[in-house]
Amino acid sequence: MTDPTPPVAILCGGRGARLQDHTRTIPKPLVEIGGLPIVWHVIRLYAQAGFRDFVLLTGYLGDQVEAFVAAHAWPEGVTVRCVDTGLDTPTGGRLHAAADALRPADGDGTGVFCATYADGVADVDLRALLAFHAAHDGAATMTVVRPELQFGITDLDGDDRVRGFREKPRSEHWVNGGFFVFDADVLDRLRPDHVLEHEPLEGLAADGRLRAYRHEGFWDCMDTYKDAVLLNDLWASGAPPWKTWS
Repeated sequence: MTDPTPPVAILCGGRGARLQDHTRTIPKPLVEIGGLPIVWHVIRLYAQAGFRDFVLLTGYLGDQVEAFVAAHAWPEGVTVRCVDTGLDTPTGGRLHAAADALRPADGDGTGVFCATYADGVADVDLRALLAFHAAHDGAATMTVVRPELQFGITDLDGDDRVRGFREKPRSEHWVNGGFFVFDADVLDRLRPDHVLEHEPLEGLAADGRLRAYRHEGFWDCMDTYKDAVLLNDLWASGAPPWKTWS
């Protein structure tokens, strides 16, 4: 891709409390899938789609993330840099702290930036997401997904007769899957104590300025040890569904 693409902010500062067996000594973004940190997989998703400028918003054990970034050989033309956004800063506050790295170089307040989490992978079409954002009049786009339910379900009829079973169907509801696109002026809404998923997104929704990009394909996040095992098993299969690069 030769056309310009916006910077990508990756939230890398959380403690990963539900992955404590892994994250007592390393930050969650460095927990490995197939021998490479999950944040590497996230960067490769965007790099394959032509994105080149990555800003990792670090916090907990951020020095380890910085060391990995410095030591790794990234694809040609890809720049990965870290911004220390504080140990316990919430997600919106991390974007606020990195605002100077995400605003357009000319400082005129126009343009967009992308943002995502360091623990989610998907086969989402990131170029189509960017085009979707450009085509509507909102200030923000959030990718939404329908995850597989953790358990199988039982189908009942009106007389409580069991009609059958369905193994881990997709949820009927859409949830936040990450993979955001924001107009640069959204940064002006953010404060150091903001949780992105609360005041900023709720305010944008209330103002009618938040749109949803529906992704029907593969999506998963590494929230628990069980998730880490699943993603590693998918990688070991030789055909992980999020691997869009050769």
